[in-house]
Parts: sequence; structure tokens; C-alpha cells
Amino acid sequence: MKKIATALTLALGMTATLAHAADAIAAQKVDQALHDRLPEEIKTAGKMISVNNGSFPPYEIVNGPHSMDGASADLTTALSQLLGVKIEHATVSGLSGVLAGINSGRYQLAIGPVGDYPDRQQKVDFIDYVQEFVVFGVQKGNPSKINSLDDTCGKRIAVMAAGSAEQVIRKQSAACTAAGKPAVTVQSFTDQPSSILAVRSKRSDAFFSSQAPLTYFVEQANGQLELAGTGQKNGFGDIFQGTVVPKNSQLGKVVLDGYKALYQNGTYAAIMKKWKLDGNMITEPGVNLAKGAAK
Repeated sequence: MKKIATALTLALGMTATLAHAADAIAAQKVDQALHDRLPEEIKTAGKMISVNNGSFPPYEIVNGPHSMDGASADLTTALSQLLGVKIEHATVSGLSGVLAGINSGRYQLAIGPVGDYPDRQQKVDFIDYVQEFVVFGVQKGNPSKINSLDDTCGKRIAVMAAGSAEQVIRKQSAACTAAGKPAVTVQSFTDQPSSILAVRSKRSDAFFSSQAPLTYFVEQANGQLELAGTGQKNGFGDIFQGTVVPKNSQLGKVVLDGYKALYQNGTYAAIMKKWKLDGNMITEPGVNLAKGAAK
């Protein structure tokens, strides 16, 4: 669900940057106790590198090799100030490159958020700070009245090709026909902008995808789109996302406590609200919150 067309992402990223420019987040004071708990090599270097695998708006909007905007960029800045070390950005191709880079020690963490799954927890730890939902982007007014999976029978539903949402909607299509209802017309696209365009041009009745990026794209649609089925599981289990750190690391403990401090002083909430991610907030950060498959 994270494939984004680079040109459109940069254009939308510039729009978002301008739109949120006035929403400054308060600077943090260095927490010396947290700084002192950082691994020695990080304190000596005075910096860490956070790796990503491309834009994931509104969290990560990559503007260049080492430049980023979005909610995760704001969170990175706040954490950097709190810990008293610089956090630089680096972009690699694919999630496998992110995880391999952290396991090899080339990168210290991935602010993310990255999807937390039990199988991934075997090699890295997740400091989870958001929960995701899979919802529908529909035309303004929701003319097809799609508010849940049960409403998709006989409808044209756009999804990202080979993604988990495609698997869920195909399973729903089978359930529709088994119940004597029309099958779902599943329309698979290679990127999110193409899926959004299909709904805007009325070639699709809805785009079934992650709530956070859909919220971002709906905001950019000049009132032509809205969200439906928000906050529901829609065929998925609990989907937690967070920052990736090395397995059982001292850094992970420091990042967790740093996030707790940003929760307690209101910075986390301010960042999430700034980027319209209120619906993805969780009450407190935690380690490896995904206890089962997200289906």
C-alpha cells in the first residue's frame, strides 16, 4: 500500500508543506537522562540515521535524498531535540532494504511508521505509536453507499495490486457470490494516485486502502472525495505501526521512553492533529503491540 508515484508525491508534498507551514511544533529541551542512556557509539557520533523506503504521506514525504516532510519528520525532529542528537534521513528501495540496513547496523532506526507483524518481530523490535485501518475513499456524498465490506457486492472497487487489501476484497467478492449477490469488480492498480484518479473520474466506486494515506489524498482532492468505513476493521485485524529498532537493543528502550515523554507533554498529539491523523492515534506507545496476524 506504500507505492506512490514519485512526481505526484513531490507535488502533493509541496502542497502539504505549504498548507502546514504555519503549524509549528514546539521545540523540545534536551532530556539529559535519556541522552546519557543512548548507546556510546551514537553519543560519540552525535547522530543517528533513520532509514525509509520512500514517501508514505502524510507520515513520510520524501523531498530529496536526505530531506523529508510529514508527521514522521516532525516526530523525528522532536525526538532528536529531546535526545540531544541529530537524526538524519536516508532512503532505500523496499522494506527489505530498511530491515536489512538496521540489522547490519548501517542505519540505527526507521522512524516509520512501519507495519508491525509478529513474523517481523523475530528480527527487529517495533516501538508502535499509531494504529491503522483499511477504509474506503469514495466520491463526495458517497453515491454508491459503501460504508463497509458488506456494501461492496456488485461495486467497482479499486485496490493496490498484490496488496493485502486486494486479498481481502477478493475474499469478500467470493462471499458475495456465495450469498447469491453480484461479485465485486476488483480493479487493481500499481500505485495510489491511479486508484484515486479512478474514483475521481467515476471509473471506480471506491478505493479500498489504508486510512492515513487516504486521508491525505482526500484532502488534496478539492472536495471531490470523502472517506467511508473509517475506524472499522473491514476484514483486517488490529494493525499497529511504529518505529523499527534493532532487536532487544538499548536504543529501543530509549526511543520508547522518548516517545512516552512526547506523549505526556502533548507533542505527539499536536503532530498527529497537524497532519489530520487524529483517527490513528493510540493512547500510549508500546513495544511489539501486534500479537497476531493482521489478516
